[in-house]
Amino acid sequence: MDDAKLWFFYGAMGSSKTANALMVRFNYQERGMKAILLKPKKEFRDGKTIVKSRIGIQADCAYVEDFLLELNSGIIPSCDAVIIDEAQFLSREQVDQISDLVDVHNIPVLCYGLRTDFQGNAFPGSARLLELADEIVESSTVCWCGRKARFNARVCNGVIVREGEQVQLGGNESYTSLCRKHFKEGKLHK
Repeated sequence: MDDAKLWFFYGAMGSSKTANALMVRFNYQERGMKAILLKPKKEFRDGKTIVKSRIGIQADCAYVEDFLLELNSGIIPSCDAVIIDEAQFLSREQVDQISDLVDVHNIPVLCYGLRTDFQGNAFPGSARLLELADEIVESSTVCWCGRKARFNARVCNGVIVREGEQVQLGGNESYTSLCRKHFKEGKLHK
C-alpha cells in the first residue's frame, strides 16, 4: 500500500519545530519503530550530530548529505520514517531526492524548518518543499504584540538587520519572530 507522504512543517523561529520533530521521533521509538533523524551539515550550533530544541530536549542524528550519498549508492534505509530538522538548508535537488523515499520506497519523510529568511525570502529548500510536499503544516508562535509571528528578524545591537548573507546561524541572541506588520516596520517592541 502506497500511503507514505512528504510533510513540511514550517514556522518562524521559536514555533517548536525542533521540539515537535524530536517528539515525533520519540513516538515512533515508543511504538517499536525506527525513525531516522537527520539534519544538514550547515547546522552545527549544538554539535555535529545533535538535534537540540530550545526547551532542552535533544537526540543524536546523522547528516542529510551522508544519508543521501548512501541512498544514491543504492543503500535503502531500513526504517519506518525519516525526520529532517532545519530543512530550509536543503538544496532543491536534495528535496527532490528525499521525495523519492516517499514515491519509490514508500517511506514517510517529515521535514521541519523555516519558510523564509531574515529578509522575508524563501529558502531554496523550503520553496521546493512547499512545491512538492503532500502535507504542509504551519507551526505557530507569537510576535511581541500578540499577533501571529511569521517572520524571522535578524537583530544586532537592538536593531533589525536587513542586509547580509542568507544563512547566519544563531538563536535568540541573533533573531526574533515578528508579525508581518512589525517585521515591515522594523519594530522590535512597544
